[in-house]
Amino acid sequence: MNKKSAIIVSLQAFLIVILFWMLVFYGRDEYEAYVQGEIEEEIETPERIIAENGITYVALERAAQEQSGITTVTLEASQFFSALTTYGNVVSIDDLLNQRTRYLSAKAELDMARASLTNSQQEFDRLSKLNLDDRNVSDRAVANAAALLKTDQARVAAAESLIKALQDNMRLQWGESLMRQATQGTASSELNRILANEEVLIQITLPYGIPAPKLGNSVRVTPLSAPGNEISAQFVSASPKTDTTILGDTYYFRAPATSLRIGMRVKVRMNEHEAAETGVNVPRTAIVWHGGQAWCYRKSGEDKFSRVFVSTDQETEDGWFNVGRLLPGDEIVTTGAQLLLSEEFKYQIKNENDD
Repeated sequence: MNKKSAIIVSLQAFLIVILFWMLVFYGRDEYEAYVQGEIEEEIETPERIIAENGITYVALERAAQEQSGITTVTLEASQFFSALTTYGNVVSIDDLLNQRTRYLSAKAELDMARASLTNSQQEFDRLSKLNLDDRNVSDRAVANAAALLKTDQARVAAAESLIKALQDNMRLQWGESLMRQATQGTASSELNRILANEEVLIQITLPYGIPAPKLGNSVRVTPLSAPGNEISAQFVSASPKTDTTILGDTYYFRAPATSLRIGMRVKVRMNEHEAAETGVNVPRTAIVWHGGQAWCYRKSGEDKFSRVFVSTDQETEDGWFNVGRLLPGDEIVTTGAQLLLSEEFKYQIKNENDD
């Protein structure tokens, strides 16, 4: 072999060695991943999701429960008193006060017109008798008395018409009861307290179909600006006005003016329509949120937990009152519910990836 051939053979051997080491270097990651995968497949992963009769359970053995700090509580039967709630607003009585002032003024005018009519009637009768008795007074005097009588009769009729119009206007705007109170010469004690700003008038809208309140009935009102301040309000009368924001029948109630101001919106709770429901109270500590809804985990047996929907329509001091889905005697998780939720959805994601 000449020198040139030896150089060629040496270069070929060098290139082979270089290619071999490049193959080893770039194939190392794939090899390690393959080996790691084989090892992981050999490690048995516990199956923690069980489906039985259409219900998905998270299975967690007792040791794992203790290690994870999962605690439970047994639900007891409880009652929830639900009351009819609606809304109302504190109304101004400026118009009623002005109408009362006009009415009393018209009433005074009517009294004076009637007194004048009585005198003119008596004078006309007297002159008429004298005129018939040998013309002791002239016909002209009798005619003047008759004219004055007609004038006073017209004044009385006009005053009576005005008073009736004022009464009708108040009745249409405020109802029969408030109209009668406002047209009394001496205002009632209830109206006086409103006029003196010791009490306020509240118009409340009740849903259609609710029996009309009666004298002596009361409701609880709470200003929307002060939710913790509940006040008792007493029924006054039906209201002929409507509330354009709420459908229903309207009524007037009166309440102390301590924390109520004209124009305030109030929330109303009707004591007469309270009803007791029997169910369970789900504590706040048991709640986990998913998909914008509240859930809790109910324990079945020693090591199975299922997720149950919790209604948040009826809130209590320490949780939510529920009827139907959860029953007295059910054992629910109060600590560790978030862990169970994560475990449930971790396996769902894993199954999706396997597919």
